[in-house]
Amino acid sequence: MPIHYSRKLTGRDRSKAGNTQLGCILAFVAGAINAGGFLAVQQYTSHMTGIVSAMADHLALGAYEVALAGIGALFSFLVGAACSAIMVNYARRHDLHSEYALPLLVEAVLLLCFGLLGARLSGVDGLFVSLTVMLLCFIMGLQNALITKLSGAEIRTTHITGIVTDIGIEIGKLLYWNGPSPINPLKVSANLPRLMTLTSLLGFFFLGGLIGALGFKTIGYVATIPLALTLMLLVLVPVADDLNRVARNRSR
Repeated sequence: MPIHYSRKLTGRDRSKAGNTQLGCILAFVAGAINAGGFLAVQQYTSHMTGIVSAMADHLALGAYEVALAGIGALFSFLVGAACSAIMVNYARRHDLHSEYALPLLVEAVLLLCFGLLGARLSGVDGLFVSLTVMLLCFIMGLQNALITKLSGAEIRTTHITGIVTDIGIEIGKLLYWNGPSPINPLKVSANLPRLMTLTSLLGFFFLGGLIGALGFKTIGYVATIPLALTLMLLVLVPVADDLNRVARNRSR
């Protein structure tokens, strides 16, 4: 991968194009983890809306153990998002090039651990759920918080409800007929670049889900290893920039 392209994707200096391209890559990763992970742990790990709704249902039905499992998943997602914010803010205050690369590096390492140790972790209990579920929920929270901070909350990659809603809004604007209005002369117009971005995110999430599910079905947990290696490749240059700066400072 060219050095300048790696900096464009995961470096601290952001651009709209870089945010969109990174968002599509992370949407692919999230789709693969979510759909493929379902085959591994029988639970979607980024769908907090569904998890919270299921908690309420199970509590009402008296299935308290299942409701507690939802708490474990929700807590893991929350901690992942908090850790991402801590890393980004720490890097920002210390003027690091890897401001946004650090959470992705952690995600890559955790995905690598999941690929190598997932089968063993699935039998180990964590907070009301297996460590495998907690790990995947943590990763999803970590990633979603990162892309939210990086893009100023314009891009989300781990869940699709908001994306589909925004696509519907833009399609509604696109189809609206701007007839003569005696009250408000301003015309309604769709944001076509935004519509393309949202559609791309949806498409990459679906593609990632399809490939992830096929990968888990075929080779199991190790299907996440290519995802981990891809993320490591993306963050290599910003992390190397910081390591080089540390080395130069120590040599003075």
